[in-house]
Amino acid sequence: MKELDVVRLTKDFKGLPAGTEGTIVLEYDGTFFEVEFFDDAGDTIDVFTTPANVLELESKA
Repeated sequence: MKELDVVRLTKDFKGLPAGTEGTIVLEYDGTFFEVEFFDDAGDTIDVFTTPANVLELESKA
């Protein structure tokens, strides 16, 4: 995973349900990422430092 990749939560994290999508805005060390999470309308929910083990790359259609 790298900056600007679209990701999804694989489990609930900081009050956000599994499946919530976001964009990586900063990679720290390959194990933590700053992720901007957004809702279905594309509005920002919040930005969290997120461990890689709760993220997966969003598949491209």
